[in-house]
Amino acid sequence: MNKINKTALRQLHYKIAPIMIFPLLLTVITGTLFQVAVVTGNSSNFIWLLELHRGKFGRINLEMIYPFLNGFGLLMLGVTGTIMWLQTRRRN
Repeated sequence: MNKINKTALRQLHYKIAPIMIFPLLLTVITGTLFQVAVVTGNSSNFIWLLELHRGKFGRINLEMIYPFLNGFGLLMLGVTGTIMWLQTRRRN
């Protein structure tokens, strides 16, 4: 395996992380809150949470690509973070 440029990898991770934290947090929070609404029997009052969870932001409808963007971003953060972690463990 070719040695990965540590600086470029850290820069990629550093640039992706702030962009991906908002959609990931939004997905987790809206999904959890909607599940609480379902359990309490109030799901019909909180359909708007489900729409946000799926990527429908008013006139902007990203329902078709939002899950893939979330998944890809999470995968990239996981891969770059794991590679950086493995590189630091090799030094120690």
